[in-house]
Parts: sequence; structure tokens; C-alpha cells
Amino acid sequence: MSMTDQNSNHSTIEKKEGDPMKLKILAFHGYRQNGALFRGKIGSFRKAVSKYAQLTFISAPHKVLNEEGGVDEDHRSWWFNAEDNTFSGKCLGGPAIGFEKTLQLVENIVKEYGPFDGFMGFSQGACLVGLLAAMQQKGYLPYSFNFAIFASGFRSGSLVHKGFYDDEIDLPSLHVYGESDSIIPKEMSESLINLFIKPIIAEHSGGHYVACSGSIKDAYLDFLHEKYQDLLEERNEEDKNDT
Repeated sequence: MSMTDQNSNHSTIEKKEGDPMKLKILAFHGYRQNGALFRGKIGSFRKAVSKYAQLTFISAPHKVLNEEGGVDEDHRSWWFNAEDNTFSGKCLGGPAIGFEKTLQLVENIVKEYGPFDGFMGFSQGACLVGLLAAMQQKGYLPYSFNFAIFASGFRSGSLVHKGFYDDEIDLPSLHVYGESDSIIPKEMSESLINLFIKPIIAEHSGGHYVACSGSIKDAYLDFLHEKYQDLLEERNEEDKNDT
């Protein structure tokens, strides 16, 4: 059974009845996407990981202006890094307009639908997951997650985020990026990867999308299989303690 809920930020959430034997993963879309669009675009990824994971998709709180200057309901952003309420991953030194609202939204989602075993993000969503991992490392989050998956991830260039990146991040992570990605060049993804103590890296020859075939698919499955085994061991320990 699945249903679509609207929360106070009009963020679409797909909520499935929880399967206690699957990893719960919260998925963060890219700039100018939303939860439903992202879910539709990554069908092959969803199918590949369904053995191990259950994904929850949410939408960012901020609506993106279209070319005519109107608001586009379908296009969302986790924050803006230019004064005209736009976002570019390549922008360095800008603000982070609306970031606090996003932090509050994620906290509310975790409270209502979590806890989540892991976070997964694409592009701006991956940048957000990186920031949340860095904040967790510093003890700034009121919740926790045990692993992260990044597709076309990068470090935020916003000035207010700089301080988050001064510690190494001790969180199991899988980083997937495209060698010919022109929107987030691989050097930008590598800059994020370098923050993690034991990152697992999977490079593909394509561009800016969530790849999921061949060796990339195997990388997801190997990573999630390991996390799934950890979950089973944890459950077995809990069962022992309960008896």
C-alpha cells in the first residue's frame, strides 16, 4: 500500500508501510526537481535496490522561478546561493537562502517517518546530504543516519557552509559520479569525496544523472548488502535482548 501525503511545506512524500527487514533510505532530489519527478527518473535504481532498501522521497520547500519570473510548482530547491533566488553548484562564496527552512523540514520528516538508516541524494540533494553528514560529524543534528549515497555530489560553495567542512567525516559512504558530467565536473565530486575517511567510489563514463547499470549497479548492491547485513545483526541482537 502506498499513499501520498502533503506536509505543511507542500512536500510530496511517498509513504509505504514499513518493512522492518529493509533499510530505510531518505532520498533527496536535485535542483529544479521534486520528490515525485526524482522518483520517476530513477526507476532503474529503485528496482535495483528494492531487495535491500525502501526509499522515501521528499520535495524541497522552495519553489524555483521559471524564465517568465513566475513560480513553478514542480521545480524545487533546497536553498538558493544567489540573491535572485537561483542556485548553481559552481557558485562559490554565495549565500544559502532558505537553508534553515530545509533543515527544519528534514528534521520534521525524520521525526514523522524515520528514523532512517541512510540518506541518498543527487546533485544539489547530494550536496545537502554531504552537509548533513558534516553536521552530524560535529554533533549538530537532533537525529542520526548510518550511511550516505551520493550521485553527482559536491561541496556547497555558500559562505555559511564553509565551517562544516573542516572535519573529516567518519560515515560509510558511496560516491557515484560521471566522468563527462559538465554540470558537476568530477573534480567537484572528488572535493566532497576527500572529506570522507573511507569512501567507496564508483565512476561511470556518462554525465549528470543517477547511473545504475553494470559495475555501478554492482557498487550500489555491494554497499547496501553490507549495510543490510549490519541491520540484520542489529535486529538479532535486539531479539536476544528481548528474550
